[in-house]
Amino acid sequence: MPETLAGYEPAAAAVLPAAVRDFVAGGSGAELTLHRNRAALDAITVTPRILGAVDQPKTTTKLLRTPCALPLAVAPMAYQKLLHPEGELLLAAAAAAAGVPYVISTLSSTPLEKIAAAAPSWFQLYWLRDRNLVGALIDRATEAGCHALMVTVDVPIMGQRLRDVRNGFALPPEVIAANLVDKYTEAHKTPGTGSAIAAHTALAFDPAFSWRDLEWIRRRTDLPLVLKGILDPRDALTALDAGADGLVVSNHGGRQFDGAPAAIDALSSVIDAVGNEMTVLLDSGIRSGADIVKALARGAHGVLVGRPLLWALALGVPADALTTLGRELRDAMLLAGCADLTAVADLITGRD
Repeated sequence: MPETLAGYEPAAAAVLPAAVRDFVAGGSGAELTLHRNRAALDAITVTPRILGAVDQPKTTTKLLRTPCALPLAVAPMAYQKLLHPEGELLLAAAAAAAGVPYVISTLSSTPLEKIAAAAPSWFQLYWLRDRNLVGALIDRATEAGCHALMVTVDVPIMGQRLRDVRNGFALPPEVIAANLVDKYTEAHKTPGTGSAIAAHTALAFDPAFSWRDLEWIRRRTDLPLVLKGILDPRDALTALDAGADGLVVSNHGGRQFDGAPAAIDALSSVIDAVGNEMTVLLDSGIRSGADIVKALARGAHGVLVGRPLLWALALGVPADALTTLGRELRDAMLLAGCADLTAVADLITGRD
């Protein structure tokens, strides 16, 4: 097995069909933002502390009322049965074993109730054209015992993912949007040109999603409400006023607006805007325990981890990947002289 979290991608590439590999790895447009995420994280420096008598760093925390053994959650990711026959259930079981929340995607290929039974879960919601279906999904997530509702706010339409367009990518018949059964089946239709996934989202998602709709969601649920896809501090303040409990600073892993800043570069201004009033997570580009230290030192309360866990899922070993990530985080904390996550937040960061 790979020695580092980043090592799972090349190992998975050897076993996946090229089109599936591109679906996971690709970004939108020229993939400028996709690459910017890594470049920005790589450029951040962290100044270690010394002689702190640190032996066993404590990585435990609480995110949105959910106790966590590590300061992270598994990011919401669609159609995981593309990577492994057990799909979401295998990755959710790994999250449960690691003691971290699993975020269920609206577009999961396993019904949300089965996933929520396998792991402490949050539910990720897309705003759909059918408001009754949106309400039903919120109700189902609540009844299934999900601990938070994460609303994705940066996908009015799907960014043009040129790898999928070139591949004419469509879902195989056995992989379905299990929470939308009998709805929006276009994701399975091989397009004459373009991406069937993009055609599916164009039909299903409502690009006119607004703050008023978010207020409707806030009234509909008592669950902690998190907005995923915030980059501008002005939007962070509006989210606070609208009753959101948390934010995910994210550019969708470089898969939406190609030209957006790296998520880590947007983090500080969002933190400055909302202070301690909200839980703030960082998504987009996390590939190591050292990356988590950088995010927390820049003010995040935790991170979402996405693509590396899909690569590990393709190999059938997501639990190993989370174990590797936990080890990397503890090693990074030891090397930075941090006994706990409070000490990590106090580290000085710079830019190479």
